[in-house]
Amino acid sequence: MNYVVIDEGRDKGKIFVITEFPASHAEAWATRALLAIINDNAEIPEGFERLGMAGMAELGIKALAGLKWEIAEPLLEEMWQCVKIMPDKSKPNVVRDLIESDIEEVLTRVKIRAEIWKLHTDFLKTVAPLISGEAQAAVERKDSPNTKTSHRP
Repeated sequence: MNYVVIDEGRDKGKIFVITEFPASHAEAWATRALLAIINDNAEIPEGFERLGMAGMAELGIKALAGLKWEIAEPLLEEMWQCVKIMPDKSKPNVVRDLIESDIEEVLTRVKIRAEIWKLHTDFLKTVAPLISGEAQAAVERKDSPNTKTSHRP
Protein backbone atom coordinates (compact mmCIF):
# COMPACT_ATOMS: atom_id res chain seq x y z
CA MET A 1 0.00 0.00 0.00
CA ASN A 2 1.13 3.54 -0.62
CA TYR A 3 0.92 6.20 2.05
CA VAL A 4 1.07 9.76 0.73
CA VAL A 5 1.81 12.46 3.28
CA ILE A 6 -0.88 15.14 3.07
CA ASP A 7 0.02 17.08 6.20
CA GLU A 8 1.78 20.41 5.87
CA GLY A 9 5.47 20.25 6.57
CA ARG A 10 8.72 18.98 5.15
CA ASP A 11 7.29 15.54 4.28
CA LYS A 12 4.22 16.76 2.38
CA GLY A 13 3.82 14.85 -0.88
CA LYS A 14 6.30 12.11 -0.02
CA ILE A 15 5.16 8.60 -0.87
CA PHE A 16 5.95 5.69 1.41
CA VAL A 17 5.38 2.10 0.33
CA ILE A 18 4.24 -0.15 3.16
CA THR A 19 4.37 -3.89 2.55
CA GLU A 20 2.78 -6.44 4.83
CA PHE A 21 5.21 -8.73 6.61
CA PRO A 22 5.07 -12.39 5.62
CA ALA A 23 2.73 -14.28 7.96
CA SER A 24 5.61 -15.98 9.80
CA HIS A 25 7.35 -12.64 10.47
CA ALA A 26 4.10 -10.98 11.58
CA GLU A 27 3.33 -13.90 13.89
CA ALA A 28 6.83 -13.84 15.40
CA TRP A 29 6.64 -10.07 15.94
CA ALA A 30 3.19 -10.32 17.53
CA THR A 31 4.36 -13.13 19.80
CA ARG A 32 7.41 -11.12 20.94
CA ALA A 33 5.18 -8.09 21.53
CA LEU A 34 2.66 -10.12 23.54
CA LEU A 35 5.40 -11.72 25.63
CA ALA A 36 6.96 -8.30 26.25
CA ILE A 37 3.59 -6.93 27.35
CA ILE A 38 3.01 -9.87 29.70
CA ASN A 39 6.58 -9.92 31.08
CA ASP A 40 6.65 -6.15 31.61
CA ASN A 41 3.38 -6.30 33.57
CA ALA A 42 1.79 -3.77 31.22
CA GLU A 43 -1.68 -2.79 32.29
CA ILE A 44 -4.26 -4.95 30.59
CA PRO A 45 -7.85 -4.42 31.65
CA GLU A 46 -9.76 -7.27 33.24
CA GLY A 47 -11.95 -9.07 30.75
CA PHE A 48 -9.85 -8.01 27.75
CA GLU A 49 -10.43 -11.42 26.16
CA ARG A 50 -14.10 -10.48 25.65
CA LEU A 51 -13.16 -7.51 23.45
CA GLY A 52 -12.94 -9.70 20.38
CA MET A 53 -10.02 -9.82 17.99
CA ALA A 54 -10.37 -6.24 16.72
CA GLY A 55 -10.59 -4.93 20.28
CA MET A 56 -7.52 -6.91 21.27
CA ALA A 57 -5.61 -5.43 18.32
CA GLU A 58 -6.48 -1.93 19.53
CA LEU A 59 -5.58 -2.89 23.07
CA GLY A 60 -2.26 -4.26 21.78
CA ILE A 61 -1.04 -0.91 20.48
CA LYS A 62 -2.05 0.77 23.74
CA ALA A 63 -0.25 -1.91 25.75
CA LEU A 64 2.88 -1.46 23.61
CA ALA A 65 2.80 2.23 24.46
CA GLY A 66 2.90 1.27 28.13
CA LEU A 67 6.10 -0.76 27.86
CA LYS A 68 9.46 0.44 29.12
CA TRP A 69 11.41 2.05 26.29
CA GLU A 70 14.22 -0.52 26.30
CA ILE A 71 11.63 -3.26 25.75
CA ALA A 72 9.45 -1.41 23.23
CA GLU A 73 12.23 0.10 21.13
CA PRO A 74 13.30 -3.04 19.23
CA LEU A 75 9.67 -3.93 18.51
CA LEU A 76 8.89 -0.42 17.29
CA GLU A 77 12.09 -0.27 15.25
CA GLU A 78 11.31 -3.56 13.55
CA MET A 79 8.09 -2.09 12.19
CA TRP A 80 10.13 0.09 9.82
CA GLN A 81 11.40 -3.00 7.97
CA CYS A 82 8.20 -3.03 5.92
CA VAL A 83 8.48 0.63 4.82
CA LYS A 84 10.26 1.95 1.74
CA ILE A 85 10.09 5.30 -0.04
CA MET A 86 9.18 6.15 -3.60
CA PRO A 87 11.57 9.08 -4.19
CA ASP A 88 9.95 10.19 -7.46
CA LYS A 89 6.22 9.76 -7.99
CA SER A 90 6.74 9.85 -11.77
CA LYS A 91 8.71 6.59 -11.38
CA PRO A 92 6.42 4.39 -9.24
CA ASN A 93 8.51 1.29 -9.88
CA VAL A 94 11.53 2.85 -8.18
CA VAL A 95 11.40 2.35 -4.43
CA ARG A 96 14.27 2.10 -1.99
CA ASP A 97 14.94 1.44 1.67
CA LEU A 98 14.50 4.35 4.04
CA ILE A 99 17.40 6.45 5.23
CA GLU A 100 17.20 8.66 8.30
CA SER A 101 16.60 11.89 6.38
CA ASP A 102 13.61 10.50 4.41
CA ILE A 103 11.19 11.27 7.25
CA GLU A 104 11.63 14.77 8.62
CA GLU A 105 8.49 15.19 10.73
CA VAL A 106 7.57 13.29 13.89
CA LEU A 107 3.90 13.37 12.85
CA THR A 108 4.79 11.52 9.65
CA ARG A 109 6.48 8.78 11.65
CA VAL A 110 3.45 8.44 13.92
CA LYS A 111 1.03 8.27 11.00
CA ILE A 112 3.13 5.74 9.09
CA ARG A 113 3.40 3.60 12.21
CA ALA A 114 -0.42 3.71 12.52
CA GLU A 115 -0.72 2.59 8.88
CA ILE A 116 1.70 -0.28 9.52
CA TRP A 117 -0.38 -1.35 12.52
CA LYS A 118 -3.63 -1.15 10.52
CA LEU A 119 -2.18 -3.14 7.64
CA HIS A 120 -1.13 -5.93 9.98
CA THR A 121 -4.31 -6.01 12.10
CA ASP A 122 -7.18 -5.06 9.76
CA PHE A 123 -7.80 -8.72 8.95
CA LEU A 124 -8.96 -9.09 12.55
CA LYS A 125 -12.07 -7.03 11.78
CA THR A 126 -13.03 -9.59 9.16
CA VAL A 127 -12.30 -12.74 11.14
CA ALA A 128 -13.43 -11.53 14.57
CA PRO A 129 -17.17 -12.00 13.89
CA LEU A 130 -16.48 -15.47 12.51
CA ILE A 131 -14.33 -16.49 15.45
CA SER A 132 -16.53 -14.93 18.11
CA GLY A 133 -19.65 -16.32 16.42
CA GLU A 134 -18.20 -19.81 16.37
CA ALA A 135 -17.04 -19.49 19.95
CA GLN A 136 -20.45 -18.26 21.09
CA ALA A 137 -22.18 -21.09 19.22
CA ALA A 138 -19.87 -23.60 20.90
CA VAL A 139 -20.66 -22.16 24.32
CA GLU A 140 -24.39 -22.25 23.58
CA ARG A 141 -24.14 -25.88 22.41
CA LYS A 142 -22.23 -26.83 25.55
CA ASP A 143 -24.72 -25.08 27.82
CA SER A 144 -27.79 -26.38 26.03
CA PRO A 145 -29.85 -28.89 28.03
CA ASN A 146 -30.40 -30.76 24.75
CA THR A 147 -26.69 -31.33 24.17
CA LYS A 148 -25.91 -35.02 24.21
CA THR A 149 -22.62 -36.12 25.60
CA SER A 150 -21.10 -39.53 25.22
CA HIS A 151 -20.71 -41.59 28.32
CA ARG A 152 -18.37 -44.51 28.60
CA PRO A 153 -19.41 -47.39 30.79
